[in-house]
Amino acid sequence: MLSLTLSADQPFNLDKTLSCGQVFRWVEAGGWWTGIVGDKVIRIRQDGDHLTWDGTDEPFIRHYFSLDLDLPAILSGIDRDPIIHQAIEECRGLRIIRQPPWECLVSYIIATFTNIPSIKRRITLLCREFGNEISSGGEACFSFPTQEALARAEECQVRACSLGYRAPYLCQVAQQIEANPGWAGTIRKLPYEEARTELMQYRGVGRKVADCVLLFGFGRLEAVPVDVWIERIIRQHYLNSGEKANYEYLRRYAQDYFGPFAGYAQEYLFCMRNDIAKK
Repeated sequence: MLSLTLSADQPFNLDKTLSCGQVFRWVEAGGWWTGIVGDKVIRIRQDGDHLTWDGTDEPFIRHYFSLDLDLPAILSGIDRDPIIHQAIEECRGLRIIRQPPWECLVSYIIATFTNIPSIKRRITLLCREFGNEISSGGEACFSFPTQEALARAEECQVRACSLGYRAPYLCQVAQQIEANPGWAGTIRKLPYEEARTELMQYRGVGRKVADCVLLFGFGRLEAVPVDVWIERIIRQHYLNSGEKANYEYLRRYAQDYFGPFAGYAQEYLFCMRNDIAKK
């Protein structure tokens, strides 16, 4: 087991970070979270300002959980009204995870028009079918499928993972990316709007999926994915009643209002969605 003591002036909340819906391969039991990232099976828990884990090294943990970011400065920049202030107070320590871009892309294509338990189940099936087995304490775990594995898969095999109409999207995206192995580097170098347009060239990637991938897979903290909850919150608490607003309007409104860390505002509002929506 490895451990580290968190800095007193840099809050981190492991439970909020892993349970807020941004990642789908983590499970909590008995105070321990177990997740698979790439070919690593990681077990981690938090006791106050103390993190304990196994399965990887400290640089990975610091990078993956964005422990190198100045969270108080980010939260200070978005703390602009009572609604977001409440979310910050209730969810302080939530950090946006840095996900592998390929895994993030596939996960959010799978995530369209469904709920989190269904997303997790489908990803688990996909990994069992096309991932590599990883030994972890006698329990069989599976890595996330590579683009090569999905590019060579029969569509019917992918569809059998309860993916339905998403199956041809995944097969085609895998083929596109296999043919363009430098895709992530290209996206990383582009200005935000151009990167978004580039991602939307992939089958099954619409506006929301592109914004999710930019936020969670490429660390573009200005990204604001607008799902039904965020739309409801913005319409109810930030816009004038009767004001017409489509996806692009809502996204740009949030980016203009919250600034360069609007993605953090989105994630904190989403984390508190049930309480805020009742107001």
